[in-house]
Amino acid sequence: MTSPSVDELPSAAETLTSQIPSHTAPVDPIPSSNDAEAVGEKRKRDDDEKTTNLESSTPSPWFKTSLCSYFRRQGSCSHGAACKYAHGENELRQKPDNTWDPTSERGKKAKMMSDSAVKEEEEVGDVMFTEEMMDDNDGGGDGGVHDLSLSKCLVHLPTKWQSDDLKTFLREQGVEYKFAKKRRGMMVGFLTFENAEQLKNGVEILEGKNVNNKSLKIADVLPRTFDKNGAKNPAAKLKSAREAVTPLADLSYADQLEQKKASIAQMLKKLTRNARKACPNGKSVPEWVLQSREIGGLSCKLEGIIESPLVNGYRNKCEFSTGYSVEGKLTVGFMLGNFSAGVTAVEEAVNCPNISKLACRYASIFQSFLEKSRLPVWNRFKSCGFWRQLTVREGSKPGVVSSDEDADSRIAEVMLMVQVCSTDTDEAEVATEFEEMAKAFAEGARASTPPLPLTVLVVQDHVGISNVAPPDCPLRLLPIPVSDNGTHQDQSTNVLTEARIHDHINNLRFSISPTAFFQVNTCAAEKLYSLAGDWADLGPDTLLFDVCCGTGTIGLTLAHRVGMVIGIEMNASAVSDAERNAKINGISNCKFICSKACAEDVMSSLLTEYVDVSETEEAKPPSDDLDKQNSSAEEMSNPEDVPPLNIQEAVQKTEQKDSSSEPERSTKPQFKNVVAIVDPPRPGLHPDVIKALRTHPRLKTLVYISCNPETLVANAIELCTPSFEKTGQENKGYRRQSRMGTAALARHRAKKMPASEPFKPVKAMAVDLFPHTDHCEMVMLLNR
Repeated sequence: MTSPSVDELPSAAETLTSQIPSHTAPVDPIPSSNDAEAVGEKRKRDDDEKTTNLESSTPSPWFKTSLCSYFRRQGSCSHGAACKYAHGENELRQKPDNTWDPTSERGKKAKMMSDSAVKEEEEVGDVMFTEEMMDDNDGGGDGGVHDLSLSKCLVHLPTKWQSDDLKTFLREQGVEYKFAKKRRGMMVGFLTFENAEQLKNGVEILEGKNVNNKSLKIADVLPRTFDKNGAKNPAAKLKSAREAVTPLADLSYADQLEQKKASIAQMLKKLTRNARKACPNGKSVPEWVLQSREIGGLSCKLEGIIESPLVNGYRNKCEFSTGYSVEGKLTVGFMLGNFSAGVTAVEEAVNCPNISKLACRYASIFQSFLEKSRLPVWNRFKSCGFWRQLTVREGSKPGVVSSDEDADSRIAEVMLMVQVCSTDTDEAEVATEFEEMAKAFAEGARASTPPLPLTVLVVQDHVGISNVAPPDCPLRLLPIPVSDNGTHQDQSTNVLTEARIHDHINNLRFSISPTAFFQVNTCAAEKLYSLAGDWADLGPDTLLFDVCCGTGTIGLTLAHRVGMVIGIEMNASAVSDAERNAKINGISNCKFICSKACAEDVMSSLLTEYVDVSETEEAKPPSDDLDKQNSSAEEMSNPEDVPPLNIQEAVQKTEQKDSSSEPERSTKPQFKNVVAIVDPPRPGLHPDVIKALRTHPRLKTLVYISCNPETLVANAIELCTPSFEKTGQENKGYRRQSRMGTAALARHRAKKMPASEPFKPVKAMAVDLFPHTDHCEMVMLLNR
């Protein structure tokens, strides 16, 4: 039976007149632990209620203001209508202080609205546009001169809107204005009024106006830090790149670790709360949720946090944006805020302790080159320009352990990738610019003391609005001029056939292509992978699934501890790197698959091929299923980039041969233990992957590595909560999914999970791969 909506519930006055009992109130029922706040209030007013005139027609002001815990747990209460606590939302009254029982639907909704309001207030403040948002270059107007005292920012506008959409909205609301501007991708717009009266009327009309279920907020516009003449404005606020990129840099490293450990603990508590909510009605709450009370509400024991061996200069990959600083200077560095909030200023990476001196030096060389370039840098407001981004990737020497002071000494190879947008440019001019850029990098590297390594220079041509390019974005390898030691003149050029550098983890050598994923903190990654291997139940009879394997680092470092590794990755170039890395290190028990979604039938095929069929309940699939599996495997792999899969060969042989093929099948390796280690990107695992992991009964152990604990919580909800009787039941509110949080959306998807045995969290550990920042890796062991 579904509860009525909050709007349908009766008012406090109506409930009061209809629910007054005619006889005495009974003894208090024993509340559940979920009602801690309500229980405290009940017990606190016991003495007052005992002195109440029970025969009087006037009940206690607290009568029916709390939900009956007996009724909520068991669906009935021995006191019946005489119970002084409410049996459901219909009977519930408002408290004397005009609040609702926090465990009720009204109370939960009020708290949610309150938290949302507080969050919005924290987000909304002064807004500083650092480029052309305040310039009236759309025709007409005052040529970019705006009176900021008559200017405001509209916050929480739809990001899809542009200036015309904003102007249409203002006309519909009857708002008179002088100038309005809005860029796609931003949630803020710029608005200038003719006079103070227009400003007052416009604010009154727009403040709190609902647009796409969000309330508009009016924010002041901060003046530019420097005006167009270069004069400094002392009233403006200035944020440094150090504050934007490494917000914890001013804390001691011990304090950073404690803060991150506390943050992970909060995530484990969040998992417990949301897993309880996700349990189907009528089913017992999982044992691990009940046991969480013994460890402070944590879903599992938090073992602690592993610190990074290298605290400063640890990043082996840095992405530097091009743009203009708050002073209007062309700069290669880091963004000072989010584009959606109207901030596009770029500042040099000064005093950012996570960046190597080598990477900063290359950013400085590129900045000097751009100051002389005939092609413009990327303009985020207009989505046009040529030079967009510089990526510096570093490869370390094998077996070199350096300290923070000499961190750069471990760097052996360097890859530079320059992102450009070649739309509407002259090919001859672009070729000349690339040649001059290569010369500038080569000369700058040689002029540094000591000289900087430079192995690969590659150009990525990307036409999207965001600098985040797809993996298949076109790449162009540029030759690097090599100097003659005698004359320091460019006499020859190193011509490479492939754009690759190499790094080392656990004495293994890894080949890295420009866009392939590789952990940014190599030293800490060694500890991370060792931890994952120690927690997984590995052995010679283990089949290890390395899901989201990237360049194969996890699977290859653990290959000597298992019988077989199956790596699954959607990036074709990363799979190619993984195959290459296995060959470089002489590892033969690893297979890598390029799969767009890691569909369930592909994993089923792999299990059929490699798992010991004598101990599984799954029978040999019929030929129709084999056809389906073969078709799916062919669709998900790219034969031009990835070697043919063993599973395809096995399926073809099964189709072509009769029972005489059985002796050959029996010679294939069979494994009794199935383990999966997943290391997904920040958005987490794809729902199809979660379904595949959850529904295969032979998979008993799962190690989840996450760089975003928020998504780990969401994925764990789907993996660790009981199945519903009917998949997809209570599928109401589907249209509201876009406005759900990650945990709420996970609870919604959990209802559609096929019947299967859930995992349970066993233990968790934080690993600090990102010192001086708010981020850290989280490792969780799940089993069943």
